[in-house]
Amino acid sequence: MNPSRPGRVRRVLSPDVSWSDPRLVRACLSGNEQAWSALIAKYKNLIYSVPMKYGASPEDAADIFQSVCLELFSELPRLRKPAALRGWLVTVAAHQAFHWKRRVRRRAEDELTDLEAETIGTDPSRDLIVQVEREQMLREAVEGLPPRCQEMIRLLFYQQPQLSYREVAERLGLATGSIGFIRGRCLKRLQRTLERAGF
Repeated sequence: MNPSRPGRVRRVLSPDVSWSDPRLVRACLSGNEQAWSALIAKYKNLIYSVPMKYGASPEDAADIFQSVCLELFSELPRLRKPAALRGWLVTVAAHQAFHWKRRVRRRAEDELTDLEAETIGTDPSRDLIVQVEREQMLREAVEGLPPRCQEMIRLLFYQQPQLSYREVAERLGLATGSIGFIRGRCLKRLQRTLERAGF
């Protein structure tokens, strides 16, 4: 019971992906396992996407993901700027993926043609890092939308093969004619959110 308001119970919120990075880091450092789970859930797609962009198989990408998570766990107490965590994760994941790619190249060096060797590259690309960070910003912006907008965006833009308005309307329980209007409102909200985030 909250003594300042008799009869009211104070709700303690569990850590989740909506928490800011500094807040999640503080909770992790205090030993909160739910905060660690929330931190990993918040950035799992970001971390996993980097090795996939380097051409890693799902199994190799999962190994790199594990390696990045282990490094995060060991380096978290020394992280100077928790607000810069996203960039730190992208950089670590890119370096891990780059080193994986270099090991793969060494093993297969005799089999590679000159053209294939050039496509592997020699260093993590800044363009790749920027692209992955922007993808994470987009994921976070979509997750910040109301549930109906989140679902509509996922159905309209993430489904393969692409769904028709009729199919989207059926899945959402809406009239087909309302999809375009609601889509426009959801995209405007998404655009405002991304602009505030500096996208």
